[in-house]
Amino acid sequence: MLKYQILSIITCVFILTSCASSSPVKVEFDRNSKVETIHYKTFAWLNKTKILSAPVGINPITKVKIDDAIEVAFKNQGYQLISDSEKADFSISYSVGNRDKIKVNSYPVSYQRGYNRWGGRTMGTQTSVRQYSEGSLAIDVFDVKTHQPAWHGYGTKRITSSEKENRDQMIKDTVNRIVAQFK
Repeated sequence: MLKYQILSIITCVFILTSCASSSPVKVEFDRNSKVETIHYKTFAWLNKTKILSAPVGINPITKVKIDDAIEVAFKNQGYQLISDSEKADFSISYSVGNRDKIKVNSYPVSYQRGYNRWGGRTMGTQTSVRQYSEGSLAIDVFDVKTHQPAWHGYGTKRITSSEKENRDQMIKDTVNRIVAQFK
C-alpha cells in the first residue's frame, strides 16, 4: 500500500511540474506616498506616441497590441479614457524591453566507474547552458494636477518560444497583472 501512495505522490508532482512549464510574470510596483490616487476617475495618454521611449527595432504591431491592452486594463479597473490629458485625473505611459540571457549551471558529479591512480574516486562536473529571452514592461502613472509621478508598475518574464508565437495572450495577461496592482 505504501508503494502505491509514494507512486501516486510522485505522479502528482510530475504532472504539476510539467503543467507549470511557462514561467510566471514577476510583478512589482512603487507608489508615490505624496500623491493621493483614490479620487482618480479619468485617464489619458501622456503623449501621442503612448510609449515613453520606444526601443530600437520594436515591432509596431506588438506596440499597438500593448497600447490597446493597457487602455482596456485601465477601463476594466473602472477608469474612463479621455483624449485631453490636461483634463484627466492621471496620465499614463509605458516602456518595454527585451534581453537575451544565458544561464550556466555547473554541478559536481561523482563518477562510480573507477578510481584514479592514487586510489580516490574521480570527480567531474556537469554543466548545463540555457539561453532564453526575458521581457519587461513598465507602466507609469502621473498625477495631472501636481505633475508628479504617482505610480510605477512593472513586470518581467522569461519568454518561451510558444509565447513568442502567441504574444496576444501573454501581453494581455502581463498588462492585466501589472494594472491590477494600481488601486
